[in-house]
Amino acid sequence: MAVSAAFDDAKHGFSRPEMYKENLAGTLDAYDRHVFLCYKNHLAWPPRLEASDADPLPKRVATVWRARKNDIAVKQTKITVCEAREEAGFSDGDALIFPDMIKYRGVEESNVDVFFNDVIVSGKEWSGGKQGKGVLKGSHIFVCAHGSRDVRCGVCGPVLMDKFNEEIQLRGLKDQISVLACSHIGGHKYAGNVIIFSPGSDGKIMGHWYGYVTPDDVAALLDRQIAKGEVIKKLWRGQMGPPGAEIKVADDHKLANGVYNNKANLSNNENVTGCCQGVNGVSCCRTASFDDKTAEAYKKQGSNNISWCLPVLKKRDILTAGGILGALAAVAVAFRFYRRAS
Repeated sequence: MAVSAAFDDAKHGFSRPEMYKENLAGTLDAYDRHVFLCYKNHLAWPPRLEASDADPLPKRVATVWRARKNDIAVKQTKITVCEAREEAGFSDGDALIFPDMIKYRGVEESNVDVFFNDVIVSGKEWSGGKQGKGVLKGSHIFVCAHGSRDVRCGVCGPVLMDKFNEEIQLRGLKDQISVLACSHIGGHKYAGNVIIFSPGSDGKIMGHWYGYVTPDDVAALLDRQIAKGEVIKKLWRGQMGPPGAEIKVADDHKLANGVYNNKANLSNNENVTGCCQGVNGVSCCRTASFDDKTAEAYKKQGSNNISWCLPVLKKRDILTAGGILGALAAVAVAFRFYRRAS
């Protein structure tokens, strides 16, 4: 079993050769709204869920979406299937709408047209929602685990979901963050693919897409993206919503050295400030851009104004550090000669 798991990881999982081969920024087209249809679970989904005669509800949703694709509101809307988990409060036929943070119950094959007309095209209350409307709270994580569509998502997705749930449990945040498997979202080669909907510093819900996510990245996504609204640059594919909003980027150097993998960051009661806020009102932020390719990709969404933390070293600091290192080297050489002489 261990040999099989290692083989799967090396060929299809987090150790596969294609990991980190592409710049992820710009691999997401701009869009304004995301609708998730709760339906069965990822183990039961066929490869082409939208075309399966055995699954009439998602097939009907896909048919109506294609028929209305020229409507501006539909063009700006993505529709994805996610798992229905009763214990988490999500049933077959529930529609979760972001950034509105609304849950409608009772979408059926017979009322899909009315749902589209009312909610997606007209932006009104759903007249056919007889089973009620609810409000979504907290943060919501969707992990592509559509294994019948692509084996990479089937290998990476469930592992990431387990890791997210483990870390959430350790932080005591089970009631504040939900984790659901979702169907194909595009870019299987970027697996693990993760979408996180959470409030920004202004309280508005943003949907950030991530690729090449591994279990080692889960703590940073919880502690930085959800807790502080800081984007993990090396994994970031783009965001839902109107472009132009300034984003905060977590310090990749600290991420690489495990500084952010602190299980208490979200749940402790200490006063922890974001890097750009600084300590005691002192800001360490300066405006900068990503590398040229990333910045150009972000411009396609309408913004090149990206704020992230970048420490500034003055010339005298560099010279001082160099002098210290030189002195240490001299001591090391002298000690080596002393050892030989004795």
